[in-house]
This record gives sequence, C-alpha cells and structure tokens, in this order.
Amino acid sequence: MVSTDRFLAFAAMSLLVIAIPGPSVLFVIGRALAHGRRTAVATALGNVVGSYLLVVAVAVGIGSLVERSVTVYLAVKLAGAAYLVLLGVQAFRHRRELTVSAITPGTATAPARGDLRTVLDGVLVGVTNPKGIVFFAAVLPQFVDHSAGRLPLQMLLLGLVPISIGLVTDTLWGLTASAARTWFARSDRRLALIGGAGGCTMIGLGVTVAVTGRD
Repeated sequence: MVSTDRFLAFAAMSLLVIAIPGPSVLFVIGRALAHGRRTAVATALGNVVGSYLLVVAVAVGIGSLVERSVTVYLAVKLAGAAYLVLLGVQAFRHRRELTVSAITPGTATAPARGDLRTVLDGVLVGVTNPKGIVFFAAVLPQFVDHSAGRLPLQMLLLGLVPISIGLVTDTLWGLTASAARTWFARSDRRLALIGGAGGCTMIGLGVTVAVTGRD
C-alpha cells in the first residue's frame, strides 16, 4: 500500500513541520495556563481529532478545494481566528475566578469547562488551523503512490503519522505549561495573572492567524 520509503519520508517531514509551534500548540499552551493540566490534555486530544478531520477532507477531495480557493481558505481561516479571539476574551474576563481553592486537590469544585466541551473546542481549532490545512492539502498528496491505487486509503494511513506525533508533542507542551502554572497556585493574584496571560495568548494567536498571509 504505502512503501516504507514514502512512509519514513513523510514522517520526517511531519516531525519537521510539527516541531515548529503553530496555532494548535499555542492554543494548548494558552488553555493549560488558563485552566490546567486536564484541560490541556483534553484540548490536545481535540486538536489531533480536528487535524485528522482535515486528513479525511483531503482524502475525499475537499482539501484541494480549500487550497485552490482564496475565498474558501479565508473563510476557514477567519472562522478559526474569530473563535480563538472569543475563547481568549472569555478566559481574560473570567481570570479572577481562578483561585487557590479551585485547583487544590480535595476541593469540591468542577472544572471551568466540561471535558467534552473542551475536546470540541480543540477539534474546532484543529480543523480550522491554517498550518494544518496547507500541510495536509499541499504536502500529504505528494507522498501517495499513484501506481498502487486506493489513494484515499493511502492518505488516511499516512495522515495517522503527523496525528500521532502531534498528540505526543501537544500533550507535552500542555503538561509543561500546566506544571509551570502550579507555581502560581500559591497566590490568587498569581492565578489571575496567569489566567489573563492565557487569555491574552489566545487573543494574540487569533489575531496572528487572521493576518497571516496565504503562503
């Protein structure tokens, strides 16, 4: 189906691209700073699910349409950017709700957002990630073997490579950020500061995504 050479080449290319932090990574970090480890891990999971939806879209031909059409590309990019800004504003507005008692083990407080909602947030960011759209639409098709046939299946299999790499790296980014967040738990003021920083990070990311050109 997919030759070992093509598989390894695509894996190397994926690692190189994923190693450069993009919108999904910064989103996970922002969520980790604002809400902690559990939210960061759930967000990372949602991100990779959203990214794999892009793989599926490319496999059935939608990805090429997004890549060729400036209008469709801009619509997808701006939708993702607007959602990032919205989440950032919400995190900043509610930054003072982060208190020591809210994250201390043994307290009977619920997470700021449900796990399913957090995963869905990550899915939306992953599926509207311009970096992912361009990578899967422009790079993934280059590594299929046309002579072997069953191109959609080849793309679906190859797409699991960057998804697996992204799950590991995004989770590590989130855990690292949330570990740094625990230092702020000694003070409610510090928690409000880090919650606001996480919100500002997501707002800045949304603006960056919105103004980034079509490279």
